[in-house]
Amino acid sequence: MGKPTGFLEYERKDGPVRPEAERTADFREFHMQLPPARQREQAARCMDCGIPFCQGGVMIAGMASGCPLRNLVPEINDLVYRGRMAEAYRRLMVTHSFPEFTSRVCPALCEAACTCGVHDAPVSTKENEKAVIEYAYAHGLVEEAAPAVRTGKRVAVVGSGPSGLAAAQLLNRRGHEVTVYERRDRIGGLLRYGIPNMKLDKSLIDRRIALMEEAGVRFVVNADVGRDVDAAGLMKEYDSVILACGASHPRDISAPGRDAEGIFFAVDFLGNVTKRLLDCHFETYPEELAKDKDVIVIGGGDTGNDCVGTCIRLGAKSVTQLEMMPEPPASRLPSNPWPEWPRILKTDYGQEEAIWHFGSDPRVYQTTVKEFIKDKKGRLKEAVLISLSPKRDETTGRMQMVPLEGTERKVPAQLVLIAAGFLGSEQYVTDGFGVETDGRTNVKTAPGGHASTRKGVYAAGDMHIGQSLVVRAINEGRNAAKEVDRDLMGYTNL
Repeated sequence: MGKPTGFLEYERKDGPVRPEAERTADFREFHMQLPPARQREQAARCMDCGIPFCQGGVMIAGMASGCPLRNLVPEINDLVYRGRMAEAYRRLMVTHSFPEFTSRVCPALCEAACTCGVHDAPVSTKENEKAVIEYAYAHGLVEEAAPAVRTGKRVAVVGSGPSGLAAAQLLNRRGHEVTVYERRDRIGGLLRYGIPNMKLDKSLIDRRIALMEEAGVRFVVNADVGRDVDAAGLMKEYDSVILACGASHPRDISAPGRDAEGIFFAVDFLGNVTKRLLDCHFETYPEELAKDKDVIVIGGGDTGNDCVGTCIRLGAKSVTQLEMMPEPPASRLPSNPWPEWPRILKTDYGQEEAIWHFGSDPRVYQTTVKEFIKDKKGRLKEAVLISLSPKRDETTGRMQMVPLEGTERKVPAQLVLIAAGFLGSEQYVTDGFGVETDGRTNVKTAPGGHASTRKGVYAAGDMHIGQSLVVRAINEGRNAAKEVDRDLMGYTNL
């Protein structure tokens, strides 16, 4: 696939990135694309490796390896190399629903499992995918055609994140009448309010939603199913219901002073920023949320990084990002061989911007908050940090991070954002539909399936598998759609 000697002739080159001084002054996307000729050279690096681990989509050591959607990566890269972009788009859409999203926010599991990456930089599959889908939009190739025949079956999808949208897309193509319910004021779920605009421009969501609406998908906003919308009534009205509400129950921090004014869950903070930007059409920025404040972000994942970048754009005085675990190694350890997901140190855009703006990496490892300190008006003014040390639990054998007494230190803080992950689905939704949950509060289903313990009710995405990636959520939605279609029709051709 690609050019047989391409990986020897061309070095990896990513698309240009807007400089920090420019990009931190706005909320526009900052990852640009290479010119078509240069992108073809990058696709030429795809090796004739024999076994494309990049499209394996398997779990190794508890982590995904290769694309969960099983995109036909070498074939797509070959078509990009040959300049046959329309064919590359058609090949990509055999397995994918929304490459315009994953080509911007996916951590590129395909690249982590790329054979070329064993001894050199992996093929830039993610940027190749972005080039394909943007070419397709620019040339009028992307469409959501209304089905020629309707089946007479009605399906409700609760939640409009990546899994809900993927399920709705396929079920509508099949001919079912699909209605998507979203509790927020705009469609998109996590894509809309959980990811900042500079990482995923919200006009890209609107572009796709408009196509789906034209094809017959019905969207209902401000509809909080289980509260404002009766779950029992929904089950009577529709032949099937897919729950795709995400793992929207954030993990909290238990420490004295937690009730101080100025402590927020990261997803709520990011959602508030995005909503205010959208409401005013990006004419003003809600700087009062972070301007001149000392910010502490608790959590080192993607959401924590997004908080760092967002607070810099809002004029924060300082940003510190706390990570409970030790600093990862710079390269793979023998215990983390290829093609496992590389558990190594990565510096994302938010940390890069903090280094540029403040002169140092914002991350502090093996540290957490022991206490929040309020002023007389109940507002957060300081935080007491404490170092952590790894210790193996004698009963379970698992490694735990325990506080080191005597390492406490007080730091200024007027804004704390908790980005410590999510615990699972929200109880009012699962109770409303009468579905059972597992020990992690995910909706319980048969192994490998999506049908819940309540007939006609299915689960997809993070609500089913727990907090995960956008690409896995899309795969979940597609698979749930196939199962629903088979149960409704007796077979499926999805």
